[in-house]
Amino acid sequence: MKKFQVTIRFVMDDDFMSLVPSHRVYINNLIEKGIIDQYLVSMETQRVWITFTALDKKDVEERLLKSPIFRYWTSLETDELFVVDGQHYRLPVLQMN
Repeated sequence: MKKFQVTIRFVMDDDFMSLVPSHRVYINNLIEKGIIDQYLVSMETQRVWITFTALDKKDVEERLLKSPIFRYWTSLETDELFVVDGQHYRLPVLQMN
């Protein structure tokens, strides 16, 4: 499996907001299955960043197409990652009693 970073730009209206709960159910399901590592949203810039674990770019995009809010996305950029590192990918620090 490979890691991918997806950047999505979106537009909002009243219908968009009504679909957010069902979208969150879908995203939460992918997080629980270990397919999505991180899901971040900026309302200020109307942008989403998602770190995916998948076979290839096509696999990532096929999963994203199933989102209830897909039609509100104005652009979708998928990049395969070479290095993924951070606090969440490391072992916890040992604390001796």
